[in-house]
Amino acid sequence: MTQIVTLFRPVGAEELKLIEDSGWKAFPPRLPEQPIFYPVTNEGYAAQIARDWNTKHGSMQGFVTKFEVEAEYAAKFDRKIVGGREHEELWVPAEELEEFNRRILGKIEVTQSFKASDSV
Repeated sequence: MTQIVTLFRPVGAEELKLIEDSGWKAFPPRLPEQPIFYPVTNEGYAAQIARDWNTKHGSMQGFVTKFEVEAEYAAKFDRKIVGGREHEELWVPAEELEEFNRRILGKIEVTQSFKASDSV
């Protein structure tokens, strides 16, 4: 049986619209100044970013997305701790994102949403 890993990605409304436009199957390409796509390994960290960062920029909304990939495939990317232990990210080079999207199992789901008045 294939092992899977559940990952999370905090996004703003603009990125969420692009995910929806893909049929909930892919994350949009990175911008030139964004060399890394970084899904996170736990929902609490994703919610923290969506609530405390995304709600202060752009549409002033933040969303937590959840998706699954095969654990063996995900293991090829570096995991980085960028704060406390709970702040773990998977670092996927931007040039790998198209292949990464093909490896998403099922659909990307929204699990939480925040607006500017929710931020701390």
